[in-house]
Amino acid sequence: MSDAPRYQSFEDFWPFYVTEHRHPLNRALHFVGSTTAAACALTGVVTLNPLLVAAAPVVGYGAAWIGHFFVEKNKPASFKYPLWSFRADWVMWSKIIRRQMAAELERAEEIMAAREERAAHPGLHAVA
Repeated sequence: MSDAPRYQSFEDFWPFYVTEHRHPLNRALHFVGSTTAAACALTGVVTLNPLLVAAAPVVGYGAAWIGHFFVEKNKPASFKYPLWSFRADWVMWSKIIRRQMAAELERAEEIMAAREERAAHPGLHAVA
């Protein structure tokens, strides 16, 4: 991820985020982690149990980071883009529920390939 450009908007960041989650097992770990984290946080708030609230990020990020370090073998985007990554986790969660992630991954890969092509050959894409 150190070679990645600094993204200036969530819309530019999103295709990068999606391509960092190519493996279905990584996406499944994110989904389970996010769902469990939300359940911990909500249950902790309802029952006034601060330990459950405190456990929420550990459970959520723990599952996600296992997916990155051991499945994708990449660094979590949350290290460099914590707020956009948190937002993207929930966008991805929603797309998984609606069975839209496979199509979204295909679209994101096309966008990222076009970006790489433009970066590799900037003169070819200059506007005359």
